[in-house]
Amino acid sequence: MDAQTLRAQAFKALHERDGAFVIPNPWDAGSARMLASLGFEALATTSAGFAFSQARPDGGLSLDDTLNNVRAIVAATELPVAVDLENGFADSPTECAQSLLAAAAAGAVGGSIEDATGHADAPIYRFEDAVARIEAAVASARSLPFDFVLTARAENFLHGNPDLDDTIRRLQAFAEAGADVLYAPGLRNAEDVLAVVRAVAPKPVNVLMSGGLQLTVAQLRDMGVKRISVGSALALAAYGEFFRAAEEIQAHGTFGFTARSMPYARANQFFKD
Repeated sequence: MDAQTLRAQAFKALHERDGAFVIPNPWDAGSARMLASLGFEALATTSAGFAFSQARPDGGLSLDDTLNNVRAIVAATELPVAVDLENGFADSPTECAQSLLAAAAAGAVGGSIEDATGHADAPIYRFEDAVARIEAAVASARSLPFDFVLTARAENFLHGNPDLDDTIRRLQAFAEAGADVLYAPGLRNAEDVLAVVRAVAPKPVNVLMSGGLQLTVAQLRDMGVKRISVGSALALAAYGEFFRAAEEIQAHGTFGFTARSMPYARANQFFKD
């Protein structure tokens, strides 16, 4: 049995066991290696975090950019890796599904497809189009020789339309289409989370813990959430500390930030084979 199949089995098992698990979001191979050292059991890429590291805004990556990053992250650890495929880098269901196959070829054992278009004038795909895209992605995932965990995302809350009813309608349709995990980033409170979990049960739900939603792993577990991610939050934490340190040098001519820095020897140790 090859390494990718073993990773796929491990990833699927995480979604089938009792309780919740955290799937943190590295933005490059180095951050992936650090997360793996802490005992996390799987990783999911962040499109925003990686885009920032390439001096691009969120949404500014190409499929090739994403695949190259996936290959590097997969090579950096033995953990299962799921990839943020944004909108599949295409509007058409066929091309969206092909992007999923490309991610699998790059080493991913899971991935997410969202219903956000990337177009400001019409930010969310029409319901029928969104479902067709997930149906095509499911067909591609099932054609693979291992269990690829497909996450379907409903993006209303991230694009100025906090319509819980429509979000649930979409998630239920994605579940009916065969998606393995349902995900509505940007939920505002515990009541929203509970409503989503109950509406798509027994399908696993991923919740994004970033921004205004302040709940613990234990609280989310008790609500029935299966998977917890942080999106770009870790990347933003790293960039925030970097920027504050550089500001201190520029504004004050001091280097107090070095007292908070990770020791060189410890950082270097993460990257020794």
